[in-house]
Amino acid sequence: MKIQLIQGHFSAADAIDIVTRMIHAKIKFHEDKIYDDSGEETIKMRETRIKQLQKDLFDLRRQIESTKGMIDIQAEMTVA
Repeated sequence: MKIQLIQGHFSAADAIDIVTRMIHAKIKFHEDKIYDDSGEETIKMRETRIKQLQKDLFDLRRQIESTKGMIDIQAEMTVA
């Protein structure tokens, strides 16, 4: 099953808001799992993933801020 989560053209400010909220939701998911999990290896994997998401968000924000005009965002989720 596929779900179209985002599809459209956005101002830079709206694009940053949308991607920030989506990435923060994923970071929160991993943070909540860290508090639920007690396995050290799993916690380290989730901490690494959080750091990567934070870096990706930083890089994406810089790219969006340097773009002139509208930003095209397409986000689809596939559940198999």
